[in-house]
Amino acid sequence: MKTAIVILSDPKSGAEEGLGRVFNALALAAESKQKGDEVAVVFNGPGTRWPAELTKLTHPANGLYNSVRDIVQGASCGCAEVFGATEGVRSCGVTTVNDNAVPGTAGLLSLRRYLADGWNVVVF
Repeated sequence: MKTAIVILSDPKSGAEEGLGRVFNALALAAESKQKGDEVAVVFNGPGTRWPAELTKLTHPANGLYNSVRDIVQGASCGCAEVFGATEGVRSCGVTTVNDNAVPGTAGLLSLRRYLADGWNVVVF
């Protein structure tokens, strides 16, 4: 099984919903990885703000994030720029990806490539 987990939730929303979404996304990633599935985690939209939060030792999902850090495939370059997350993404060692050329942007992370390669795509 191949699963791409897309994190779109916003850590700055001030609601517990964002934390619930990212926690469940990372839990699915960890379970899939443990079962030997091919799995990828990517950050899009305001979700590009998550890496800077998740790397904080005091964050409740820090340990879970660290357990799946090796399957994080990147964050959308254009989204990180729009949501002011570029520096935070890069300082955490997450690659910015721009393989979907969208006019007026620095390029987005392509979700279609996962679909084209037969991946299941789950959005949180």
